[in-house]
Parts: sequence; structure tokens; C-alpha cells
Amino acid sequence: MRIFRYRQLAIVLSLASASVLAQTNEVSDLQTRNKQIATAFYEQLWNSNNTDRYADFVADRYVVHDIGDQKNLQENAVEQKDIADFFWSHGDMQVDYDYQIAEGDLVATRWRWRFEPTTFLGRWDLCPNYIPIINVFRIEDGKIVEIWNHRHDIDTGMTLRFVIKGFVFGVLLMLIPLWLLRRRWRRLALATKA
Repeated sequence: MRIFRYRQLAIVLSLASASVLAQTNEVSDLQTRNKQIATAFYEQLWNSNNTDRYADFVADRYVVHDIGDQKNLQENAVEQKDIADFFWSHGDMQVDYDYQIAEGDLVATRWRWRFEPTTFLGRWDLCPNYIPIINVFRIEDGKIVEIWNHRHDIDTGMTLRFVIKGFVFGVLLMLIPLWLLRRRWRRLALATKA
């Protein structure tokens, strides 16, 4: 009788472990596919100028969580193409991957974006850049439906450039009242001489 129970228990345990193994393989396959989608997104849009392929990777509408005020906003997929096209029209880009992690429907990629400007606007406004970025994508049905974008802009020369631009703009704004004050001063000096 005990041997029969042990055999039943062994059969139940082997069936349970086979079920768990099958589920683990399905999850592993899903995570691998999601990683491939994320990598192909970077390769096509940011590492090579194939921005027309944006619809292969991004859902028609997706949710974006970006730095600044862009939190939990919905955007059309073409926005990713427009952003990449803007940078491609002003320079050359390259992607260097550090690592990629997948869990369920989420894929996190830590990568470095390199940009070398080739136009005047690119040199003035965008300047050469090397920015470490962490993106987290939520993927459903083979498309990116949500993006969390974490750029480490503080590591770039952009911060100093913004400080200098702000200083120059502030000085120019300060010169206007000084010019008006000097003009009034001259009028007052001429009026007192007369």
C-alpha cells in the first residue's frame, strides 16, 4: 500500500515539475523575444538610419515617462521616428550596450548614446554627446507600449552649455534696461544744460 502511495506521489511530483518547467521555458522564451524587440528598436532607429521601421517595434500609441514634464503621456508611434530623424539629420549616432534585463513584459536596457554633429545647428545646439541612458520598455503583443526614459544628461557637456547660454541670455536682457537708462540720462543731461 505504501509503495503504491509513493508511486502516486512520484507521478504527481513529476507532472508538477514538468508543468513548472514548461511555464519557465515559456517565460524565458517571452523574455528573449522581448529583449530582441528592444535591441532591434535601438539598432534600427538609433544605431542605423532605418527610422521608417519604427512601426515594427512601437505600438500605434504608447505611454511615455520621460524627464521633465513628460510623465505618463500618450504619444503616437511616429514620434519615435521624428525624434530619431531629427538627430540623424544633424549628425551621426552610435549605440553601445552595457546590459539588458528582462522580467515578464518589461525589458530594461542600459546603453550609451553617442552623437557626432555634422551640421551647424547640430554643433551649436546639440554638440557632441555621450549620454548614458536607461530605458525600460513594457512590451505587449510584440510592440513597445510603454517607455520609461532615464537619461543622465548631467554627465554631458550640455549642462555647461545651458549654463553659458542662460548667462548670455541674462546679460542681453540686462543690457536693454541699461541702454534705456543711459538714453534717459543723456536726455536729462541735455535738458539741464539748456
